Amino acid sequence: MGGSLESLKARLADVNALRVASTVLDWDQQAFMPAGAANARAQHLGNLQRMAHEMFTDDATLKALEGAVAESDDDVALLRVVKRDLDLSTKIPSALVAEKGHLAGIAHEEWVHARATNDFDSFAPTLERMFEIARQEAEYFGYTDDIYDALLDQYEEGATAAEVRTMFDSIRGPQVELVKAIQASAPVDDSALYGEWSQSAQAELTREMVASLGFDFNRGRQDTAPHPFCTNFSVNDVRLTTRYKDYLPSSIMGSMHEAGHGLYEQNSPEKWDLTFLAGGVSLGLHESQSRLWENIVGRSEEFWGVWFPKLKSAFPCLAVESASEFYRLVNKVKPSLIRVEADELTYNLHVLIRFEIESAILKGELKVKDLPDAWNAKYEEYLGVTPESNSVGCLQDVHWSQGSIGYFPTYTMGNLLSYQIWNSLSNDIANPNELIARGEFGPILVWLRTKIYARGRYMTPKQLVLDVTGKPMAADDYLNGLGAKYRALYNL
Repeated sequence: MGGSLESLKARLADVNALRVASTVLDWDQQAFMPAGAANARAQHLGNLQRMAHEMFTDDATLKALEGAVAESDDDVALLRVVKRDLDLSTKIPSALVAEKGHLAGIAHEEWVHARATNDFDSFAPTLERMFEIARQEAEYFGYTDDIYDALLDQYEEGATAAEVRTMFDSIRGPQVELVKAIQASAPVDDSALYGEWSQSAQAELTREMVASLGFDFNRGRQDTAPHPFCTNFSVNDVRLTTRYKDYLPSSIMGSMHEAGHGLYEQNSPEKWDLTFLAGGVSLGLHESQSRLWENIVGRSEEFWGVWFPKLKSAFPCLAVESASEFYRLVNKVKPSLIRVEADELTYNLHVLIRFEIESAILKGELKVKDLPDAWNAKYEEYLGVTPESNSVGCLQDVHWSQGSIGYFPTYTMGNLLSYQIWNSLSNDIANPNELIARGEFGPILVWLRTKIYARGRYMTPKQLVLDVTGKPMAADDYLNGLGAKYRALYNL
């Protein structure tokens, strides 16, 4: 019996190696690959993903899983995770996996070009096929109530579209009310944050910031990409990316955000490295960490009390004179077009729009060719702004080109969970904001490592949230935290 367990682990190690090879090529494509290599890269990605899928779903894997007997609690968790992953994977034909991988390689380059040239029509046929593949996947996975459930479950185990709608219903009213109150107050002029900023100075500053949080650059790096992301090849090889724009906080907050993901991956237990137990348990939990480090830490007044002098030194022409002024500017609330640069209050409306559009396309209620008009109408309805181009509208996100459909609600889950987790942390660590004010992030990272990062996929997402916070995911901590912060900021 022990032999079956070891045989299973050996096969899983091979599957992991193939998946990592695919991930390396994907990272390279987004960060360094010349555009002319797109066709060959798409072929490589499709082949590697097919090979990994075929090896994982092979009868030998199932036989080893059926014969495996756990010899430790870690093995019990591993067998549970592998069984779930295998149950899902065996439902999808290898040919569809290969096509999706190949299409994603082509789609990324088409998306980059379409966004740069504001040419949605050139990207639409590929995007339409990607949604068709998502529908096929959902049918293969199976679902009871909503086609969206089958896709969302890949990213957030056990979550449903009905739960997502309830989540949005619970926050929409209070957030809209707070935004209206803020809009009725004195406007904030953040024009000082826009300009031509040295990319090398931004790179140096953001690298120093990320390192101060605890990200280990001996086991990671930061590069640039059209859309910031974090990926990893092992616990000792975690890659961050950011981007540089005329809005100075863009690279700063983007780097803080991706560093949150990176800290989660770097602090996964070494003993689980390269196994199915390693890394984040779900995208909602992962996003809770990127948002915690970006918003609760990185947008705090205490953080800028430490970092504003360094920011001013890096950019002497910055026409902001104090940390408190910068704190106010970087937390400006204003409906905007770009999700990744949205303020905390309006951010979830960006996610809601994507969720509703995805659902409508999957159900055949909206055609891909009509996506730009639908997108613009929803932005006008929910945020009161209309994109002047598709480049800053429906072409702004990379996710659909990658086939990540059913993914977006995990961003809002992460927002809610970030405050819920932070409140639990604050119960154990007295006044963590005083640590932030001293630039001491070690105790915060240790708590998060102990409670979340070191758990990997040992528990299900819902079990982990309950274990860490003592309750299921809920909106009260998030709404109370945002309310207190922004009512103080705007003297409401």
